[in-house]
Amino acid sequence: MATPTLGKLELKIMQALWERGPCSVREVQESFPPKKRPAYTTVQTIMYRLEAKGALRRAKKISNAHIFEATLSREVSQGRLIDDLIGRFGGRSQPVMAHLIESGKLTLEDIKDAEKMLLSLAEKGSRK
Repeated sequence: MATPTLGKLELKIMQALWERGPCSVREVQESFPPKKRPAYTTVQTIMYRLEAKGALRRAKKISNAHIFEATLSREVSQGRLIDDLIGRFGGRSQPVMAHLIESGKLTLEDIKDAEKMLLSLAEKGSRK
């Protein structure tokens, strides 16, 4: 199954599940800051949609509350978001990298880590 595309609220709900582990709708709803907390029914609807997309599953039921757990990992979700972003630039990562550098969000340490990863990938490729 293809990795689902997630909206802003869906990502925030997934974030709660990735950080807390299996949760009920109420627990997810209460993980939002009080001033920005969506209604219980909104969270419930979004969680049911995430279940239909295959990002969540009902792990168990306690009394009347369903306990949901993420079936989509944070890494897979982030990869999909990044691939979609790069796709908006015609598959070119240079504009994204330039923006990150100019905005100060990409540090020299980040670049060194990326270089290590690239060298590691190149090494693995030459072994095949």
